[in-house]
Amino acid sequence: MKEGDHVVAEFPGTRLVTDCPFYYPEAAESPAIVALRERDVHAVAERVEEADPAWTLARLLAAPTIASKRWISQQYDSTVRANTVFGPGGADAAVVRVRGTKKALAMKTDCNGRYVYLDPRVGGQIAVAEAARNVACTGARPLAVTNCLNFGNPKRPEIFFQFKEAVAGMGDACRALDTPVTGGNVSLYNESPLGAVYPTPTIGMVGLIEDATKAVGSAFRFIGDAIVLLGTPTDELGASEYLSWIHGVVAGAPPACDLAAERALIDTLCELADKRLLRSAHDCSEGGLAVALAESAIGDREHPFGVSVDVGAWGTLPLRALLFGEAQGRVLVSTTNTDAVIAVAEAHGVPARVIGQVTAAPTGFSITGGTRTLRADVSTLSMSFHDALPAAMRRAPADAITTDPAAGVTA
Repeated sequence: MKEGDHVVAEFPGTRLVTDCPFYYPEAAESPAIVALRERDVHAVAERVEEADPAWTLARLLAAPTIASKRWISQQYDSTVRANTVFGPGGADAAVVRVRGTKKALAMKTDCNGRYVYLDPRVGGQIAVAEAARNVACTGARPLAVTNCLNFGNPKRPEIFFQFKEAVAGMGDACRALDTPVTGGNVSLYNESPLGAVYPTPTIGMVGLIEDATKAVGSAFRFIGDAIVLLGTPTDELGASEYLSWIHGVVAGAPPACDLAAERALIDTLCELADKRLLRSAHDCSEGGLAVALAESAIGDREHPFGVSVDVGAWGTLPLRALLFGEAQGRVLVSTTNTDAVIAVAEAHGVPARVIGQVTAAPTGFSITGGTRTLRADVSTLSMSFHDALPAAMRRAPADAITTDPAAGVTA
């Protein structure tokens, strides 16, 4: 508000008076983006190759957003003075022991630019919620965030609309999850002659594990462990990696973000880890349930596993939404004590269901959904996931690039 020639801002316990006017650029959502968000993405026709959902899974595992980043991470030291508990790829967040204590810090950065592009408020919420969920998968309690807000030219109304709504969404999530913003930076005017970058409010989340020996990794560890899904699949397919990578379509509404459910899931994960009930925990995000299962099975390339999973409980959902949709608030855990895991989840109001078990790699990778089954060779999935980035960085000649997932290289 204004008092004469001064601008006054009221904050809890603070009253700021300044001669500098606050800046309120025009904000208006682009009608083109509204049309994209409202598009019926379930009407996108499946490719002929998708008759075999294993083809789709292998191709998704080779997508740059999903594929193993080991080619990059192995070029840098991640030992942090011998205090690293989980380095790159070992868990859903990095975990570093606090020297001289039993404690450890878990750290993760997250943001999905497509979500923010198609619905900046929901996308901002998910950026915070997913970062918190990843930290909680290690057993850490999310504590605080920092950020790097990357946007185009804010003088354009549609860009400032994205910025304003994304920040509001981040605020919604930070308040719901009790994760204050400790700092950050803003990077604007990120554009080329082709247009602005996807709006990308990257979140850096930090959490605390009271006992570092209780930290939880993301890869399956033992044959025979039960696989439990925390959270519920939906028919949401909008803004997914599946649509973008398989069909070249960026459209549809991003998945809904229930912040109260996210907090309950975080509480559940922290309690399960504290009680040592988890062998592994992995967030379902980019690529959906099938990708998350595959990543848990082949995350450790030297010790891969198979899976035998039945998701027929949600058989009324379209198969590609069930396998590759990115419904939020879901985590895959493996355990030897399903009764205890389900009891803890139910106490927090989190849906939980046993969906299968970890098997030996030679038995294969199997997901049954209703009348259709995805069956894949574990070594083929591993090759797609682990070899995609090295192959791309070798700059293979055009005639050497193939779309065959079995070759581990995609165009």
